[in-house]
Amino acid sequence: MGRSKGMDSTEQIEVPRDFGALRERVLARWEELPRRLTQVAQYALNNPDEIAFGTAASIAAKAHVQPSTLVRFSQALGYQGFSDLQEVFRSRLRDQVLGYDERMAQLREHGEGSPRPSMILEGFAEASLHSISALTSRHDPAVFERALDALQDAETVYLIGLRRSFPVTSYMAYAMGKLGIRTILIDAVAGLAAEQANFASGKDAAIAISFTPYASETVALTTQVREAGAKVVAITDSIFSPLASQAEAWFEVAEADFEGFRSMSATMTLAMALTVALADRRKAGPEKQRVGKSDR
Repeated sequence: MGRSKGMDSTEQIEVPRDFGALRERVLARWEELPRRLTQVAQYALNNPDEIAFGTAASIAAKAHVQPSTLVRFSQALGYQGFSDLQEVFRSRLRDQVLGYDERMAQLREHGEGSPRPSMILEGFAEASLHSISALTSRHDPAVFERALDALQDAETVYLIGLRRSFPVTSYMAYAMGKLGIRTILIDAVAGLAAEQANFASGKDAAIAISFTPYASETVALTTQVREAGAKVVAITDSIFSPLASQAEAWFEVAEADFEGFRSMSATMTLAMALTVALADRRKAGPEKQRVGKSDR
């Protein structure tokens, strides 16, 4: 029952002290985690507040593991024990996303003495550049091809993305319409989102977009079209996203922020690329598509 060297709790590794770094550590080691530890990891990243406030016994019960498994999970990531790991989740609550009034107050304290409009522009530009750089560094051609495979023959592409993601799906509806791709943009006008998605079938596909804390209606609509037989392509931010588990292909996008205001640059860039690549794939014709696939 030997464990991999990477999971040896005695190995000297730098211990993540913030939630973002912890999340990256878990994702990096996902393949080597034993099944019970991946169960804990998924519960922890999906329910960070529960980890912060709960006891070892209550958390273990909700995650359907033994309390000792929490200790093993913590030590596998380099922590002394579960309480050491739990402190990272508690610090997340202290640092969690600010309300808009708080963000504006923080912004007013930023860059004292410099021209404010220029400082704001430069801040957002830097965040956008960082987001797009991260997108390109994580690009996986195989994922992109799987996404196109799922969308290629769809009679209708349903576009699901509410709240912050709605500008992205709106753009895709506009661009796909211009490129001759039939779409239905689920906009939830008059509370009719479920009815808009009700016509999806196995002949269709959907593109679903949502990020932490995940719009509950987006998740429900994605489940609805998936259960109707439609293929799903997701744009989200984590392997633990409720969209990722429902998708034939999913893209991980991490948007940088400036004073709590997150960029949408990487998401929009990916949306533009996916839209144009799909139109190109469809217009290429069956023969060119077969040649392209045989070359891969």
